[in-house]
Amino acid sequence: MEQKLTPGERRAILLEKANSLPLRPGVYIMRDKNDKVIYVGKSRSLKNRVSQYFHESAHHNEKTRRMVSCVWRFDYILTDTEIEALSLENSLIKQYTPKYNIKLKDSKSYPYIRISINDPYPKITVTRKRLADGAKYFGPYSSISAVYSILGTIQKSFGIASCNREFPRDIGKERPCLNSHIGLCCAPCTGTVSSEEYRGLFKEIMSFLRGSFKECEQSLRERMEYASENLMFEAAARYRDRIEALSKLWQRQKVVGSPDMEEDVIALYTDEVCSCISVFYIRGGSITDNEHFLFPAEQIIEEENMTAFLSELYNIREYVPHEIMLDFTLPDEELSALAEMIRSRVGYKPDIRTPERGDRRALCEMVYDNAKQEAMLYKAQTEKDNKVLIKLASMLRLEVVPDRIEAYDISNFGKDNITAGMIVAENGKLKKSDYRTFKIKTTDGIDDYGAMREALSRRLAHLTDESFGAPPDLILLDGGKGHVAVVRELMAELGCEIPVFGMVKDDFHKTRALTDDTSEISIAREQAVFQFIYRLQEEVHRYTITRMENAKSKSLKHSTLEEIDGIGAIKAKSLLAHFKSIAAIRKADKASLMRVNGITAVNADAIIAYYEKKRKDSPAGEK
Repeated sequence: MEQKLTPGERRAILLEKANSLPLRPGVYIMRDKNDKVIYVGKSRSLKNRVSQYFHESAHHNEKTRRMVSCVWRFDYILTDTEIEALSLENSLIKQYTPKYNIKLKDSKSYPYIRISINDPYPKITVTRKRLADGAKYFGPYSSISAVYSILGTIQKSFGIASCNREFPRDIGKERPCLNSHIGLCCAPCTGTVSSEEYRGLFKEIMSFLRGSFKECEQSLRERMEYASENLMFEAAARYRDRIEALSKLWQRQKVVGSPDMEEDVIALYTDEVCSCISVFYIRGGSITDNEHFLFPAEQIIEEENMTAFLSELYNIREYVPHEIMLDFTLPDEELSALAEMIRSRVGYKPDIRTPERGDRRALCEMVYDNAKQEAMLYKAQTEKDNKVLIKLASMLRLEVVPDRIEAYDISNFGKDNITAGMIVAENGKLKKSDYRTFKIKTTDGIDDYGAMREALSRRLAHLTDESFGAPPDLILLDGGKGHVAVVRELMAELGCEIPVFGMVKDDFHKTRALTDDTSEISIAREQAVFQFIYRLQEEVHRYTITRMENAKSKSLKHSTLEEIDGIGAIKAKSLLAHFKSIAAIRKADKASLMRVNGITAVNADAIIAYYEKKRKDSPAGEK
């Protein structure tokens, strides 16, 4: 049996182990009493850094003290250099997602502009995946709306195709669209625009996206003047309109420096409640984009994990400027490691520094003010959310304020595709990364109670392994007393003690009250609580319906066809591609079916027989 240690005794043991570490670069991994990784850090001297955590005289801030109090043991990995340690730290943070580390949001969620520059006729698209496919990627951008705004202006200004046609494959196959007639597209579909000319347009677009507006403007102006001198007035007018549109897009950004100014400015605001890192991207002297990264109270902001954060930030960006200004200071060795990490990826070493005076110092202070403002807004919203959760806990007589709430709903389309949806709210905010869907497999027929029991039994089986996230403090069901009674019975069987309530709707399908398995609790007079519960109920209903409809659509398009003898996935796909719908396949005669590539006479007979039997078996006759 493991001997129980006091916090002081445990700290002394950890300090002794830390003092035995070598004075070498490496990564340390802090674990809690359940052996879960709660913090990952790096240092150029493991002994000095790790031992600092466990000295009684250490002056830690509240966040670090909280983390240290949870440490039961730590591991470490030695590296040859600080750069290796920085790279390994980033990998381990991604692997373990420790509670106390600051983490950049998943790069998959960032939008990029992609240009297939190696194609004879390049295409420009929006994507959230950056692949090693030879295409050029620009971004990432802070929001999808910003990307589509830029993309719309580019398509209109440069006259590139916005349709789904593939060139040169589709040249001459269809008439030019309306965009061609009104001068918004150069119409490569007509064959009058060569590959070289079209690729030339994309070189200008890429110049613009890199931030070189002046270079792009000069090129367009030269073309406009040439067209005008040669009496090509329509072409000259198009170039003039392009220049004006691009200029308007550029001027919407705040001008903060000279036209040749290209740099990123990064500031950090932190207090005991939250932290915010703000990044402003300056291209051509204007702020073209900005991002704010907010972190709750428990996540620790220190010099070494700021280096890791910046390393990950620039690991996902296509373009890194030659200058990066910081509002905060980092040790010279940290700056050197970060610059070297960036150099290994982009081929040059950026100048990363903290300006002390002048215009750049003022710019850093402006970005800091923005970071502080974002943090204040976050704190105000968090305080508001906390009040709602406290009031909800009081109304439901809960023992703890529910930090994590899970809401469930059941949706079906007849007896098929019965689906349960689970949504999550943490600290009053929806957490979509933790949403889950349960396809009901063992419950027979249309049985909402049985379906809800099956879904919850599968969820509750994973309370300890955290594959669904942390265990919930409160479970809400889209249903009444019967749903609650069924789930409470299940919990009694499993030995779970999680509060469960139903979200009751009125005759107009709107949230009316919460209920246990005996009585209702009105929330109508508490407007903030009502709005919160209403939002959860609408969200879980929307999510579940969407997932069920997606499953039903997949079933209609594939499963029924693949039930027919001799029809597999490939032939089913060919049939759908040819006829466009199941209804059209159902009505087709044998000759029409046999026109589909791969469909034989035997297949056609089997399809007709299958749907004929379906019609006969249907009580009212299938139409």
